[in-house]
Amino acid sequence: MLLNSPRWLAPIVLAASLQGAAASDAVTADTVLAEVNGVKITAGHLLLMRGALPQQYQTLPNDALYDGLLQQAISQILLGSTVTDMGKAADLALENEARALRANVAMSRLAEGAVSEDGLQAAYEARFGDVAPAPEYHAAHILVETEEDAAKIVEELEAGADFAALARERSTGPSGPSGGDLGWFGQGTMVAPFEEAVVALEPGAISGPVQTQFGWHVIKLYEIRDQAAPALDEVRADLAGEIQEAAIEAKLTELRGAAKISETGKDAVDLGFLSDPSLLEN
Repeated sequence: MLLNSPRWLAPIVLAASLQGAAASDAVTADTVLAEVNGVKITAGHLLLMRGALPQQYQTLPNDALYDGLLQQAISQILLGSTVTDMGKAADLALENEARALRANVAMSRLAEGAVSEDGLQAAYEARFGDVAPAPEYHAAHILVETEEDAAKIVEELEAGADFAALARERSTGPSGPSGGDLGWFGQGTMVAPFEEAVVALEPGAISGPVQTQFGWHVIKLYEIRDQAAPALDEVRADLAGEIQEAAIEAKLTELRGAAKISETGKDAVDLGFLSDPSLLEN
């Protein structure tokens, strides 16, 4: 990254008076900051260059950034002027970058115009309006290494031992210090044997030994409640993303239907070219 102009660079030809360069003028993306042999460097150029800098440069003060970026742009113009034929690889890379940039601009514009409050509300109703509430469970467990240890804990609990106290004393799981409390969780959160044991319990009941890949569990179910649908604001970003993706896919389907496209099937081409960078050599 050329943040300072190298000493060996050829003399720079700058315009004596630059449009919009006065500090008192309002800067726009088109404000010309330098001109090198007739090629203009604008504030917009520097702004985009700044955004592409590595993170360690982003905290530099603007006066240092300005000097570094401007000299880098000047250096790029001077060095670039010495090249008339960039070679096949560079030419194709520019075409790829231009194509990707135009496509990204198109997707951004489609995405921006796709989302409305009415559309979000409709998507929310379609997703959650007719969905039956799902159960949530509040449970705790004691995790030990062997079935025998789990069976002993069950015996102690049946004899009146306090579940939370035993969990703090004997559980090897991360929830042990908090009495084994796992908080609230829905179906699909826990591994299958654990979930099946929880679902089979009534509130206040304690399971027998349950084996999972983590060891042996003794589980206590505290409460069951219906999981309420999330508020619109909680899922707004997800729904907006889905709406935007659908809009882009719909536009692509429309464009493909109207376009004249011919493709070479993979059976008709030697796919080894994808591993042969020598094809890009002049």
